[in-house]
Amino acid sequence: MTERETFVLIERYLAGELNRAEEIDFDQHRQNDPVFAERYRDYQELFGAMHVYKNRTALKQKLQTIHTTEFETVPETTEAVEPVTSSWKIFWNQHFATMAVAASVAVITVFGSLLSLDAWRSVKKQQNARYSELRREVDQIKRSQRALIQDISGKPSIPNAKLALRPASFIGTGFVLSSSGYFVTSYHVIKDADSVYIENNKGLRYKVKEVYKDKLHDLAILKIADSSFTSFGHLPYAFKSSTADLGEKVYTLGFPREDMVYGEGSLSSRTGFEGDSTAYQISIPVNPGNSGGPLIDSQGNLIGIISGKQREQEGAAFAIKSAYLKTLIQGMGQDTLKEPINLSRRNNLAGLARTQQIKKLQDYVFMVKIYN
Repeated sequence: MTERETFVLIERYLAGELNRAEEIDFDQHRQNDPVFAERYRDYQELFGAMHVYKNRTALKQKLQTIHTTEFETVPETTEAVEPVTSSWKIFWNQHFATMAVAASVAVITVFGSLLSLDAWRSVKKQQNARYSELRREVDQIKRSQRALIQDISGKPSIPNAKLALRPASFIGTGFVLSSSGYFVTSYHVIKDADSVYIENNKGLRYKVKEVYKDKLHDLAILKIADSSFTSFGHLPYAFKSSTADLGEKVYTLGFPREDMVYGEGSLSSRTGFEGDSTAYQISIPVNPGNSGGPLIDSQGNLIGIISGKQREQEGAAFAIKSAYLKTLIQGMGQDTLKEPINLSRRNNLAGLARTQQIKKLQDYVFMVKIYN
């Protein structure tokens, strides 16, 4: 029997294809013939190896099928079933609540501020619409006058050497606080000024510097900064500390134009604009340029400082009370004032006729010229 016939017989034996007699004959031959028995063992090993290889191949094929079915058919974008959580996401998850609260507070604060600011601006607009400061803008008036002259004559205005000089931008009024050169006017008169000069009817002209400003109550304390200045001497008027009476006759001096203008009326309210308790309401016709002027009672006492008027209401002007001015000055420390402001307590105007009072008073009332 050839080697091929031997292996075919062994294969049929192992496959169970031999009948019972052939199996008995096969077993006896394997036991009696060592060469046949060796070939049988070799075949078994080869068959076993092939069987293992077959199973391994089948397993590999099965795995490949599973891989193809489960992974390669899944869209590429969904491969990352559970993406790696980055550090910033961990931080976000941990602090999300805190940041959400902070963001909410920030949003509320911002919008709250905007709403408050809008409300404040609205209130200021409403106040500005009804309240008028009395600082005179010089350039606008001069331009208007030149345009009016040109319209009437039909000819261009003739150049004038004086007009060519640099004019003050704004003009207001102020008056002397003390013989040492302290001076008071309204804050809005000198705001945004590069330089400030004061000038009276006698032609006295001094440069002044700002010492203190009170924006809320619209007051500015100035000091003469001129080496030629020595002293104002004794002031003829006193500063009243008590509240003036309703209906009391009062008057003022100011510069609504280039020359001093007198205005009189009465004290119509003990409070000012919007119920301001630091101011009076007075029935005096005032105009731009009157701001900072003195308010004098019939006895020659200084009782206030002209500050503004109410729009669209005739005879409703306002003045800061002298009592508040005294309180303001008394509250100034040595850091603000190099020397104290000694307000006059002696009234030399009492009992004099109004015209005599004005003659004594006018030397201490100045035009305030603003340059910027």
